[in-house]
Formats: sequence, C-alpha cells, structure tokens
Amino acid sequence: MLGLGNVLCCDDGLGVAAVERLRGEYEPPEGTLVLDGGTLGLSLLPYLEEARNAILVDAIRDDAAPGSLVRLEGEDVAPAVAARLSVHQIGVVDLLDGARWLGRTPEKLVLHGIVPESLELSVVRSACVERSLPELVRRVVEEAGALGFPFRPLSRHEPRPETSFRAGARALGL
Repeated sequence: MLGLGNVLCCDDGLGVAAVERLRGEYEPPEGTLVLDGGTLGLSLLPYLEEARNAILVDAIRDDAAPGSLVRLEGEDVAPAVAARLSVHQIGVVDLLDGARWLGRTPEKLVLHGIVPESLELSVVRSACVERSLPELVRRVVEEAGALGFPFRPLSRHEPRPETSFRAGARALGL
C-alpha cells in the first residue's frame, strides 16, 4: 500500500495523511507493506514490481465535488494519474509505466482517493478532504481485507507503531 502526494501542497498530501492514520489505527497483517511514498516516483518501482496486489492512495482529479471519495481499478488507474494533478503525479505515471514495461505489474492495482479542493502551498488540508479521510482509510482497510490481508484495529491503549516516514525511510535504505 502506497500513500502518495506532496504534504506541502494542501490536499495533494492526503495519500500520505491516510497512510499515517492507517498506521496509527491499525496493525498491518504480515506480508503487507504500508509505505509513505510521498513524491518518490520511480524510487518506488522495486516495491511495485514485487507486489502481487497494490493499493495506491492519492488525490484524484474527478468531476465530483471536492471531498468525494473515488475508487479506480486496473486499466483506469494510469489515465487518472496521467491527467496531471500535481508535480508528483508525473512520477506516478512513470512508476506505473516502468512496471508495465518490465512486465511486472501487480495482478490487482487499485487507486483509492479523494477529490481535492486545493493544491495551493499549505500544510493544512481543506475541511472537506479532512472530513473524508476516516472513510478513505476505512475503505482502504476493507479493500485490503477483500484481498486477503485483514488489518487489525489497534486498541486505544496499544502503543502506536512507528510512523510510516521512519518505516518507509528504513525500507528505502535511508
């Protein structure tokens, strides 16, 4: 599972925020990688190549109202990120193309996201996107469960797992 986006551009960072929330509220099952992919683009190719199933979480351009939840699958994912929403999505298109050219695309590729309201320079997400984040996380957890990877909710008293930034940096060898 890759949370994507630029946290310095308001709603563009919602994929990263969703992954942070997921890691704080759920224990990922063995065999999964929950990664803050941020704006790393092609640096994420080894992870996508190795994945049998991949769930991407990102801001998605759509005609629906800002804050609306969107789910795309398979061949519908690449065109959604090709319509450039922000600078990082060039990297997402390259990432998907690279995996396809190498013949190593995941069997199942799903993109979950929210229609952004603003991509202006800001570290604060818009209110409509912030309200939609819990439902986005719930849908991502449901999707993972349907793929055979049930996430276990953490109790309020359990220690929170390390943040995805640290885990992601370690996974990337940083």
